[in-house]
Amino acid sequence: MGNGQTQFPTVRPRRLRASPALRRMVRESQLHVDDLIYPLFVTAGEGVRNPVASMPEVYQFSVDEVLNELEEVTELGIPAIDLFGVPLEKDLEGRHAVADDGLIQRAVKAIKEKFPELVVMTDVCLCEWLSHGHCGLVRGETILNDETLPVLARMAVSHARAGADMISPSDMMDGRVQAIRSALDGAGFSNVPIMAYSAKYASGFYGPFRDAAQGAPQFGDRSTYQMDPANAREGVREALLDVAEAADIVMIKPALAYLDVIWQVRQRTLLPVAAYNVSGEYSMIWAAANNGWLELERVMMECLTSIKRAGADLILSYFSKRVARVLNG
Repeated sequence: MGNGQTQFPTVRPRRLRASPALRRMVRESQLHVDDLIYPLFVTAGEGVRNPVASMPEVYQFSVDEVLNELEEVTELGIPAIDLFGVPLEKDLEGRHAVADDGLIQRAVKAIKEKFPELVVMTDVCLCEWLSHGHCGLVRGETILNDETLPVLARMAVSHARAGADMISPSDMMDGRVQAIRSALDGAGFSNVPIMAYSAKYASGFYGPFRDAAQGAPQFGDRSTYQMDPANAREGVREALLDVAEAADIVMIKPALAYLDVIWQVRQRTLLPVAAYNVSGEYSMIWAAANNGWLELERVMMECLTSIKRAGADLILSYFSKRVARVLNG
């Protein structure tokens, strides 16, 4: 150790690795089922269970099939889900995103009626609802920040009115947490919390998600609002801005390539910290496992434990059901 302390052979770290019971006793980072949030893709129709080709075991569900899926989710003890819409109709204003009888709004009502104890979170972002696939309104090829905020606020209120337990804005517009908080409070939903996608990076790991949500941008990219992957301090700044705007939970997305950002944010706030184990992280583990290069569940657990070890309190993951089965023994 170089500090004058007694070393080998007196010091033997392997003593505490000698049995499974000892290893469990001194384990520093523990995954729990209560840490998990399960993302789900909701689409129109009935009896729809469309497999996502780039994401094994992931589907687009109609509302009735979501209810069937949630039977297993709740039996496994997973406490929360996050809903993403896959609408059949899109426009340039996001009218279907804010409608009280919209796809997500109907899904929330049905879920809360059948599973009242399940925590239902809803994604608040316009990329799935706008025909150009960007996360905000546009003028030409410029993504408009301030003009987008009222639409996001109306969307959040409509979700809360439907019964959503938590709002999850993922758009990365400046000031959107404050705008949503003000709108929720003004509509009588001051007790509905916000889980903000605070440090959301312009990442290459989102490809399979865009297959699932059918929301890829039709021009340019998202680098004017999502963050530069080179920047960690900026991620901390974004998280602290969301804390100042009254976010209740801050999130880092993706997770595995940004464990350092998770750690830094964890050191700077007392709020719960979430991390999104995103589609590309999920699919690359599956691809390697399907080629016989990795053990699927062993690597799955190792990756999610690393996210917890970095400081995340909550983890959004498409692996949630598999992880819960492992944790439940």
